[in-house]
Amino acid sequence: MQGKVVLSVIMIRRLFLFVTTLTLLLTACTDTDSFTADRNQRLTFQQDTVWLDTLFTGVPSATYGFWVHNRSADGLRISTVRLERGNQTGFRVNVDGTFLNPVAQDLEVRKGDSLLVFVELTAYENHSDEPRRVDDNLLFTLESGVVQRVNLCAYSWDAERLTSLHVERDTTLTSVRPLVVYGDGITVAPDATLTLRNTTLYFHGDARLRVEGRLVVEHCVLRGDRLDRMFSYLPYDRISGQWRGIEVAKGAAGCWLTDTEVRNAWDALTADSTRVVLSNSVLHNSRGHGLYAKDSQVELDGCQLSNAEGDCLSLHGCEAWVDHCTLAQFYPYAAPRGAALRFGPTTQPLVLRCSNTLMTGYEDDVLQGVERDSTTVDYRFENCLMRTPEVDDSVAFSRVIWETPKDEVQGKQHFATIDEENFIYDYHIVSLSPAYEPRIGRAFKQEDDTVDDTDNKQ
Repeated sequence: MQGKVVLSVIMIRRLFLFVTTLTLLLTACTDTDSFTADRNQRLTFQQDTVWLDTLFTGVPSATYGFWVHNRSADGLRISTVRLERGNQTGFRVNVDGTFLNPVAQDLEVRKGDSLLVFVELTAYENHSDEPRRVDDNLLFTLESGVVQRVNLCAYSWDAERLTSLHVERDTTLTSVRPLVVYGDGITVAPDATLTLRNTTLYFHGDARLRVEGRLVVEHCVLRGDRLDRMFSYLPYDRISGQWRGIEVAKGAAGCWLTDTEVRNAWDALTADSTRVVLSNSVLHNSRGHGLYAKDSQVELDGCQLSNAEGDCLSLHGCEAWVDHCTLAQFYPYAAPRGAALRFGPTTQPLVLRCSNTLMTGYEDDVLQGVERDSTTVDYRFENCLMRTPEVDDSVAFSRVIWETPKDEVQGKQHFATIDEENFIYDYHIVSLSPAYEPRIGRAFKQEDDTVDDTDNKQ
């Protein structure tokens, strides 16, 4: 008898739980599953335009996403979602897990709920040297007949593609269109000369420019191939480590860069037992070193080496001449960071002559080297501004301004723009800086010069 009573109590409890759960489910369904065809009730979009930046034709874009919200009092049914121009523009769309092929149908958004939409683009060739706008409208047709739209747009750019290019004979590359480099990049054979002139090369991922012969670059930009943005305020072009950089192999004839910018690489330029000559050129924003040279002959004239996680300029066992340069170590993505200038011997002695050059950065000491001696290390700094503790050596340091954190103008204050929030840098020297020389903008002001600030200010 007692067992029957216990069983009855258990059954009553189970029945109570079942009825309660069923009631809650019915109530929930009644609350959320009502739908309306009222034309005044509409979807709300996270944004009315999805901007996919600029991309090369034939190259898939990154994936962009946005939310579609139902903030009305009832659920809304979407009869169709489609691209206004069909498949004519290269956009690909996924709505709530359903690809448009070419239409998504019969979708529901309960009140207070949302859908996630993903958009990609592989643009068709423009047959033009200039970027062209590509756009389409994503149309949402509600059960009520109301049509709502989100604009999808980008700029697409025709480019010449180079994949694992091996230069076996003397070759000149010049192009109005950008050159996009894939695979291993470009390799210059020992007996060949590659000349790059008046163009921009966009290197993808692990691509590099390896020089076993001779490289001549005139009026070019070498950078990563990402044209889109990491965040709305931050293009990938401001992020270091986008490609592998220029590697001048041991024993190569050498590398000559004139009026050229190399940016956002791992090591912008490395050289081993060769010759490197840079004139009016920029190595900027490197994940490794700006210029790393070993047992090489190095000549820098009127150059900017800036923002490297390693050293901006690193010389080991080299013969080096550095004149009218800016070495600015304001790398933003990591600390500690390397030096503006580092030097020392290897099995070969170091000979360094540095003149009319500005060396500064975040740290109190941006110059790292070994002491001068009679056999392995010989250096001279003349007419330079250097952020480093003063050295009592009048032979090695003549007419030097020793910068300290207490100076009225020091560090970032020398330059036109250092925007650390948006990673924008303009290393032209301002007129208030002791290093200002108005004829050039990056050069060092001679101690005995008298200059008129109204002449040719930059």
